Amino acid sequence: MILQYLIQEFEQEVNSTRKLLKAIPEKDLGYKPSEISWTMGELSQHIATIYYWYVGALTQDVYDIAADNLERGHTNDINATLALFESNVEKARAALQSLSEEKLQIDWTMKVGEQIVLGPMPRGIVVRSFLFNHIYHHRGEMIVYLRATGNKVPGLYGPTYEDSNKGT
Repeated sequence: MILQYLIQEFEQEVNSTRKLLKAIPEKDLGYKPSEISWTMGELSQHIATIYYWYVGALTQDVYDIAADNLERGHTNDINATLALFESNVEKARAALQSLSEEKLQIDWTMKVGEQIVLGPMPRGIVVRSFLFNHIYHHRGEMIVYLRATGNKVPGLYGPTYEDSNKGT
């Protein structure tokens, strides 16, 4: 039952992430709010990359992210990032649909080489925290980037300020 809800949430939120990524203008991909921040292009590519991590998180009990190699386009090419996103969503969808309620209870660990960086924890917690919430966190950052550069923010959970009479 929980797995069914996770799959439904995934599908709904993929659409929201797509809307957000499509709202990013190429002219602003180099923007970053501070010296320690990612550029808008780097942040958008990171959001697209998280969907790739579903495969390792959902199909392997120990995921060594250092051993995984994902080909990415340039961070200054929003079309490359959108293509990466769409490709990774398909992989994520397949990995999520390969799960069972029982597999959600199996412990999972993330390593970078020999160093454990996350876990062990039940895979169901990994889905919610490391995958879903991680994307939501970075989408929130992206909304701030869009507003800081004077761009329109798409409504993800209803109308935005810009959609209201106040924002026009």
